[in-house]
Amino acid sequence: MNLFTLGLNHTTAPLALREQMAFPADTLGTALDEFGEKFHSLSAETAILSTCNRTEIYCATMAPERIQPAVTAWLAKYRGVPAAQLDEHLYALPDNRAVRHAFRVASGLDSMVLGEPQILGQMKEAVRIAQDAGALGTHLHQLFQRSFAVAKEVRSSTEVGAHSVSLAAASVRLARRIFEDLRECSVLFVGAGEMIELAATHFAAQHPKRIVVANRTVERAQRLAQRFNAETMKLGDLPATLEEFDIVVSCTASSLPIIGLGMVERATKARRRRPMFMVDLAVPRDIEAEIGRLDDVFLYTIDDLGRVVQTGVANRRAAVAQAEAIIETRVDAFMQWIEARSTVPAIRELHARGEAVRTIELERARKALARGDDPNAVLEGLARGIAAKFLHGPTTLLTGPEESRQAFLKLFDHLLPDISSSAPKGERDHKPGPDSAKQGS
Repeated sequence: MNLFTLGLNHTTAPLALREQMAFPADTLGTALDEFGEKFHSLSAETAILSTCNRTEIYCATMAPERIQPAVTAWLAKYRGVPAAQLDEHLYALPDNRAVRHAFRVASGLDSMVLGEPQILGQMKEAVRIAQDAGALGTHLHQLFQRSFAVAKEVRSSTEVGAHSVSLAAASVRLARRIFEDLRECSVLFVGAGEMIELAATHFAAQHPKRIVVANRTVERAQRLAQRFNAETMKLGDLPATLEEFDIVVSCTASSLPIIGLGMVERATKARRRRPMFMVDLAVPRDIEAEIGRLDDVFLYTIDDLGRVVQTGVANRRAAVAQAEAIIETRVDAFMQWIEARSTVPAIRELHARGEAVRTIELERARKALARGDDPNAVLEGLARGIAAKFLHGPTTLLTGPEESRQAFLKLFDHLLPDISSSAPKGERDHKPGPDSAKQGS
């Protein structure tokens, strides 16, 4: 079995393409079912990881030479993107490179924000969905469980995440450049997921005069609002109230923008040139890109924030080197496990054949005893029959071509160990030797 990963991320593809390739969480199960039906002969196990910064397909495959073009074509067709346009932004990682990549992703080393912890939760959710869809098997299950263990080791043994500057923290820093005092600002959060919760935590620490959470599900908005002493409102009320907010942070699972150009134009006109700071953390984007061209609107996408947080990377270079060393060791260990797994079918077949020989010879011996044959002769025949059947294959190799003979001789000591090591203890202790004749004379 071979491992294979195909995908794109923030380093290989622009935001616009990442939007097109993103899988909403509620569609992952269906996508996995379709993939499994189409490629059951190519991929025995599959998982799809889709976040703001990446879309990746992990496979355990029996046909590594055929899997890349097949997965590329399926991904392009499924997301409605021309294969030629998509191909130049993809990375294809076989075997140990796929393992290394999974370990780096889980540890936050492949993230836009180096060392950020959110990716680990997103990866665990992708694994849960694949498990529920019946798409996960022994190899990918082991890969992801070891990825989680490596991430824990990296975070506990290195300083990779110690100085991490999150996208939410970067949003606050940028907002301070526009507004002199955030305590005089009204903040609107659109959505109620993990990213919004993180952003709300950072902005709430600045004690803005008003915080409002808007979400399609009011109950979920209320749960988040209670944590920050905030108000809630229906998403449908957004067009009429947008002008009230100085800061807007949005991150929903919508496949289309929910804040359009016309809505913001009306809001800025009503604000009478007071600036509006907007952060779009969603992929696909929640806020139409054209809004960034409006006067008095400062719009930042997730890629814009990623460039801001890179300023803190230099402080973690040494920690990254230490983390990479840990990962490399764990990759080697996992590849050894994969290699050992590849021998399991052969071992099972060998044991099955051995059991078949034992059953046949034992049945023959029982029949002989039932006929009244001499027990010693029956035991002798039983031993001779078993030995003959097991020696038939090796004898054929020894009398065959030279390469077969040499290959067998290398394994000879393992296949047929020294008889003295397996003889009954009494026989080993009293094995005749040169001195025995002298002692008896």
